[in-house]
Amino acid sequence: MDSRLLWGALDMLILEVIGGGPTWGYAVAQVVLSRSAGYFDLKEGSLYPALHRLERKKLLSSCWQEADGRRRKYYQITARGQQALAGKRQEWREFAAGVNGVLGVAHALA
Repeated sequence: MDSRLLWGALDMLILEVIGGGPTWGYAVAQVVLSRSAGYFDLKEGSLYPALHRLERKKLLSSCWQEADGRRRKYYQITARGQQALAGKRQEWREFAAGVNGVLGVAHALA
């Protein structure tokens, strides 16, 4: 996979997973890996900077919690993050429709 393709979708994928409920970074990576059937394997070097960027933009909030004897930073989507996710989903649908239009339905599904 060309990592430049992931860059444009990374925030959307993270917001989508965290939109399902508060979770910590490693769990986000595991959910993305599982839901993408192994296609997206988020590494620390891209995941954590993205989480911090989304938090700075007020799309996520965070707090530290004890879990299984370890301190973990849990992230939760904010109302602003929900709005951003809705916009990113719409952008993705439009982008995918455009690409599929150029490739043709037969080629897009092959």
